[in-house]
Amino acid sequence: MAIDEHDLRQLHRALDLAQGAVGRSDPNPRVGCVLADRSGRTVGEGSTQRAGHAHAEVMALRAAQAGGASVQDGTAWVSLEPCSHHGRTPPCTDALIAARLRRVVIATIDPNPLVAGAGAQQLRDAGIAVDLADGEVTRQARELNIGFFSRMRRARPWARCKVAASLDGRTALADGRSQWITGEAARADGHAWRRRAGAVLTGAGTVVADDPRLDVRHVPTEVQPLRVLVDSRLRVPAAARMFEAPGSALVYCARAEPRIAAALRAQRVEVVERPNADGSVDLPSVLDDLAARGVNELHIEAGPTLNGALLQAGLIDELLVYLAPKLIGSGRGMIEAAPLANLERAWGFQFDAAQRVGDDLRISARPPHALDWLD
Repeated sequence: MAIDEHDLRQLHRALDLAQGAVGRSDPNPRVGCVLADRSGRTVGEGSTQRAGHAHAEVMALRAAQAGGASVQDGTAWVSLEPCSHHGRTPPCTDALIAARLRRVVIATIDPNPLVAGAGAQQLRDAGIAVDLADGEVTRQARELNIGFFSRMRRARPWARCKVAASLDGRTALADGRSQWITGEAARADGHAWRRRAGAVLTGAGTVVADDPRLDVRHVPTEVQPLRVLVDSRLRVPAAARMFEAPGSALVYCARAEPRIAAALRAQRVEVVERPNADGSVDLPSVLDDLAARGVNELHIEAGPTLNGALLQAGLIDELLVYLAPKLIGSGRGMIEAAPLANLERAWGFQFDAAQRVGDDLRISARPPHALDWLD
């Protein structure tokens, strides 16, 4: 059966529901589901709950049941292919089959190798018609779960580097002071992007200079992201605010000096050695390890040195730049990297989006081939 305009509206509604799982469902993907009875009347909606709890399809079925509605011979619209394997919860395909639906419409296939089309096939084998969307609604469904797709297909998180700067590209005064370049609206918006992430990463220089908390405070969230510090020599004190509750913290170092590492562990901070040949932290290894821990999106709020190292290592998938309408003059820049021999060697990005946030401007930019692995 061809997908029509009604299907697209219902899929977009499923995507709206999936947005509600941001800050809640990690490491699971954000999924929304809409259910209609045999007459086409919407009788249930749901989105993914916290890990280990019900997925979107089960939540929608529960809503329909609570309303006394039957979905036999009805239709489900889901923003991501229903799972077909036993994880922390039973397969969603089993629940949909047991509900005796007639049809399931899917915005995009699940990239998890344990699913990857098997969910749709299980539904078809049970006699349920399955239709797959394409085009813009599929793109939006993948974009909402860009980190999950990245972790499944590249075994690394989607790394988003957030920077707040003046119009002349300064992120701090020459003495390091940076609070506050952007306004309150931009800071709240930045916390909304933190909420999307499974982890927030920074460097030792930023913590020593600003002692940030790096938690989500200005917007509601059910789960705090893991706070991650790259600190080659363990020079950040155990009393740093980023190690305080709520949430948990992790430090990557080149060598864990026993006394300092013990002080951090006494604060319930995990310390992991990831040295490279130069005696610094091996950044690709850090991202590999975070992916293995279930981090889908990595939100980076670091200083110019770490930003530059990540850029040079080819580890930044997206820049999220907040520009304040002010000029600072002499001060610190966005990145520190080796001088370029010529402009042709500059790191190229493409503007993805721009939006005014309060008095400031938020710009999203990605490398030209940032999504080549997605299709």
